[in-house]
Amino acid sequence: MNIWCISKYACPPNYGTAARLFFLSKEFIAQDHRAYLFTSDSNHLAKFPTVNNRYNFKEVEGVPVFWIKTKKYKKTASFARVLSWFDFELGLFRLKTKDIPPPDVVIVSSLSLFTVLYGLFLKKKFDAKLVFEVRDIWPLTLVEEGRMAKWHPLVLTMGWIEKLGYKKSDLIVGTMPRLELHVQETLGYKKRVFCSPLGYAEDGYKDCSIKLDNFNIPKNKIVIGYAGSMGLTNALEDFVAVIKSLKGNDEIFFALIGSGDMRATFQKELSDCKNVHFYPKVDQCHVQNFLQCCDILYLSVKQSKVWDYGQSMNKVVEYMLAGKPILASYYGYPSMIDEAGCGLFVQHSEPGELKNTLLKMVGLGKDNLQSMGEKGEVWVRARRSYATLAKEYLFELIKIVKPNNKPS
Repeated sequence: MNIWCISKYACPPNYGTAARLFFLSKEFIAQDHRAYLFTSDSNHLAKFPTVNNRYNFKEVEGVPVFWIKTKKYKKTASFARVLSWFDFELGLFRLKTKDIPPPDVVIVSSLSLFTVLYGLFLKKKFDAKLVFEVRDIWPLTLVEEGRMAKWHPLVLTMGWIEKLGYKKSDLIVGTMPRLELHVQETLGYKKRVFCSPLGYAEDGYKDCSIKLDNFNIPKNKIVIGYAGSMGLTNALEDFVAVIKSLKGNDEIFFALIGSGDMRATFQKELSDCKNVHFYPKVDQCHVQNFLQCCDILYLSVKQSKVWDYGQSMNKVVEYMLAGKPILASYYGYPSMIDEAGCGLFVQHSEPGELKNTLLKMVGLGKDNLQSMGEKGEVWVRARRSYATLAKEYLFELIKIVKPNNKPS
C-alpha cells in the first residue's frame, strides 16, 4: 500500500522529539509498504532548520518527509498557534503532489484537526481510504481545559469538522482506550473505533555520551522526579504545594526538568526550598538519563471530561520505560499504570491527599519502589513497541483497502 501520513506535529528525530506518526511510517516501510510523511516546521517540540522555501523534502531514516514552512508561535495556548494551524492547511491544499505516488490510504492525525478537510479532499481525488486518527480530543480539550465557551466560533467550527471526520472516515483510530464512547456521543450512534496506543521505538533510546548524573542529583535521598512541560494544563500547582510543605524533610529531594509558561512562577514560589531543583529542558535521550536518577516519577493532569475516555500521554510510556514507579494525579479511566501495577493514583485534586500518598510511597523504601517500577517496564516493552503497533495498524488498513482479502 501507499500510505500518506499527515500531521502538523509529526516531527522526525533529526529535528527534535520524534513523533508517533514518524515511527509508524518507518515501521510501515519496514513491513513492506510505502509511507510518506507530511508535516510542518512550526512545532514547539522541534527545531527545524531555517529555510526560505515553503515546501521542503528530506529522507530521514528511510522515511520520505515533506515539511511545510509555516507561521511560528511562542506560546502553546495562543492565537498565533491557531493561525499556524490555518497556515499549514493552506500549505497542504497548495502542495503539488504529482511526483508522489498516489495514496491507497490517507492517515490524518490530530492535531491540527482542520487537516481532516484535506484528508477528505484526498479521499475524493484519489479514491483513497481515509483514516481519522485522534491523539487529542478536540474541541473537547479546548472547552474542558482551555475554558473556552461551547458556543465560541472556533469550538463550533472544530466540532463540525470533528463530526464530519467521524462520519466520513473509513476508519477511526484513537490512541486512548475508550474513544468509541466519545464518537458515539458525538454522532448519536455507534461506529467502530480501533485503539492504537502510544508506544516507543526500539532504537529511539540510544546511550548518550553525557549523563545527567553530572547535574548532582543526590543519591542518598528518595528522589521524586517530574519531566515535561510546566504549563497551565499540566496542573502542577498541588505538586508545588506539596514540595513547599516538605521543605524541611531531609529524606526527600524533588527534581523537575523541562520548560513551560509556569516554570518561572514555580521556581519563584519554591525559591526558599533547598530540597528542590529545576533542570533545563534537554534532548530526548537525556530525559531517560534523568528518569534513571529518580526513585518515584510524578505526573498530573487537570480534572477534565477528556480523561473519561482514557489517557494518551507520551509521558506515561517514557516513565514506564524508565522502570520507575509512578505517582499520578489522574482522575479518569485508568489504563497502563493500573494494568501494569506500577504506581498509585491520587483521585482528587487536594494537596493533603497527594502528600499522604507520596509519603506512603516513600515509606516503601528504594528496593520495593524498584520492584514496583520494573513491573511497568516489563509491561510496556511487551506491548508497546512501534514495530508491534504498526503490525496491528496495518492489519486494520488492509481490511479497509482490500475488504475481500484476509490479512496474513
